[in-house]
Amino acid sequence: MPESATKRPKVTIFSDGGCKPNPGPGGWGAILRCPDKKMEKELSGYEPNTTNNRMELTAVTRALQELKTACEVTVVTDSEYLANAFTQGWLAKWKKNGWKTAGREPVKNKDLWVALDELISKHEVVWSWTRGHSGHPENERCDELATLARESQGRG
Repeated sequence: MPESATKRPKVTIFSDGGCKPNPGPGGWGAILRCPDKKMEKELSGYEPNTTNNRMELTAVTRALQELKTACEVTVVTDSEYLANAFTQGWLAKWKKNGWKTAGREPVKNKDLWVALDELISKHEVVWSWTRGHSGHPENERCDELATLARESQGRG
């Protein structure tokens, strides 16, 4: 079988989420980019009563749900909470400890972490953190998508 037939598509997911106030009305935004297929898709959504962290997790979860085949995925996020869960091994420790933190407290947002863990198991995922509101074009666009989703529901 030719090498190209076995290669997974490469996808970059850019994501952001936020609330105003936190907790409060929230929005999330994501961009999926697949250069091999010359495809780009923007996603966004709203939740009436949530937190910044839940919106950050939701953005990546919803983007991964769009992938119909196993891919090589790079996730670019401005959420250290999200990136560190994978790059620092927090998620693996939480699972090993029965979804408890190092301080023996229940892990917040467990429902989203479980869903995200299931989704990433289907892909090869690399996590990349970027500083928010620093001029990164895709991060700025995701922030705009999240804000527009929140504001379209009549929330400042």
